[in-house]
Amino acid sequence: MATGTITTIRDDKGFGFIAPGNQQGDDLFFHRSAVLDVDFDDLRNGQEVSFDEEPDPRNPSRQRAVNVRPVGN
Repeated sequence: MATGTITTIRDDKGFGFIAPGNQQGDDLFFHRSAVLDVDFDDLRNGQEVSFDEEPDPRNPSRQRAVNVRPVGN
């Protein structure tokens, strides 16, 4: 699992973005359905999370974050 920091949370839309901690490049999109162990509404900007990556079905040339969990939980 990779780790990173949440850069954006859109509570009203149910998604956010994570800045991966181990690589340069674009932030990774994540949907509220990809969050495990906590409620999406409990996540905050600047929070460190762990996650897996997979191709985004809407745009397979990009990756998205899945299995998103707060670090320390």
